[in-house]
Amino acid sequence: MEPRTKTSKSALLLVVTATTFMGPFMVSGVNIILPAIDSEFSAGALLLSWIANAYLLSTAVMLVPAAKIADMFGRKKIFVRGIALFSLATVAIALTQNIQQILGLRVLQGVGAAMISSTGIAIVSSVFPVSERGRAIGLTVAAVYVGLSSGPFVAGWLASLWGWRIVFAATFPLGIASFFLAVTMIRDEWAPARGQPLDLAGIFLFGLSLICLMTGLSRIPSPYGFLLLVTALICFYAFIRREAATDFPVVEIRLFQANRGFSFSSLAALINYAATFAIAFYLSLYLQYIHALSPRTTGLVLMTQPVMMAVLSPLAGRLSDRFESGRLASLGMALCAVGLFLLAWVDQTTPLSRIIVILFLMGAGFALFSSPNMNAIMSSVTPVHYGLASGTVATMRLIGQMLSMAIATMFLAILIGGKQITPDNHDQFILAVRLGFTTFCLLCLTGIYFSLARGTIRSGPER
Repeated sequence: MEPRTKTSKSALLLVVTATTFMGPFMVSGVNIILPAIDSEFSAGALLLSWIANAYLLSTAVMLVPAAKIADMFGRKKIFVRGIALFSLATVAIALTQNIQQILGLRVLQGVGAAMISSTGIAIVSSVFPVSERGRAIGLTVAAVYVGLSSGPFVAGWLASLWGWRIVFAATFPLGIASFFLAVTMIRDEWAPARGQPLDLAGIFLFGLSLICLMTGLSRIPSPYGFLLLVTALICFYAFIRREAATDFPVVEIRLFQANRGFSFSSLAALINYAATFAIAFYLSLYLQYIHALSPRTTGLVLMTQPVMMAVLSPLAGRLSDRFESGRLASLGMALCAVGLFLLAWVDQTTPLSRIIVILFLMGAGFALFSSPNMNAIMSSVTPVHYGLASGTVATMRLIGQMLSMAIATMFLAILIGGKQITPDNHDQFILAVRLGFTTFCLLCLTGIYFSLARGTIRSGPER
């Protein structure tokens, strides 16, 4: 049965695709301008990575509570407020005077992104019936990849003309337009958990575990780094125990235990993002420092992967409405593993043509994985759990991205430390990149197992 709603499906797709475009555009754009920020503030390789990590960490920490709060007070309310916070923090970064201000505002950006990500797919799933959901989710995922694909080129072009600050300033009008679109075009409200208490202790344990994990990986091999990793494991174990015991959990652990399709699909998403997200970070530095490319040319090269994602994601979404999602996603994961294996052999003489071909392959693989996998997750739960599932998808994505950056940061910290990347340490930088890609390839191979082991999930009658 088709969900009852006053919100037009076409209008909803317009506003959700517009808002889900912004975060990925900013993420990929920032990767391109990191050397320019380094040039102005002499940040060093490790601190540069935290410009990306601060955003990812704050988003990952806030996704779970944002999804729960949205279910309690209204998904539309959290959605539009997230757009406002993200937009204001973005324009403020253009006015910063030091690296510390950038890091603080990137945290606020991440909180706004969490509020958007935890509600957008849930709203789409509440409006579209199961038979149409794969196509709608495919278009939403395509908007993510359009943002990823346009970010490197647009940011590189803008930075080449007017400096890195214009990349943030130019995003603000899009944020304001998206805010008014969301306010006027979404005419329903969804609050399935209205009146339930908020598990503050669970939120604290979850956030602390992620903060300790990210900080600990960036401090390896110091004893402090290993202590933080142990603390992260203890906090996460305490979080799981609490969520399994409380009547109103932030994360419904019992759903993971009872629903193999949901749990394995979510784990596959986490592994895939952990294996692929830092590709743009590594290659942005590699192309500009090793091949001496300009930000604009670097952006053009890096566009190849997300362009393939944007083109193929709607097709992959439609295919997942007709064929088994798990097999499509597993094929996509396998293509990603092949691409990462090839990237693990880059050196100072690797031709650009080879990198472009690999990025095309990676883009096709990620598109075949992402839309079918997301459709599998949303189709494996009942409507009352759409908010939880949407928040879980976004959480898995952000934790995966955070782990990917943490692994990339760890190898840079071990081999280069806080130094700037110069010709004197290019050999160490190349070694860090190769070790990172090798690790990501092994992760992807592990993810293929979980993708295949989820069982059969096919679209059926609306539950």
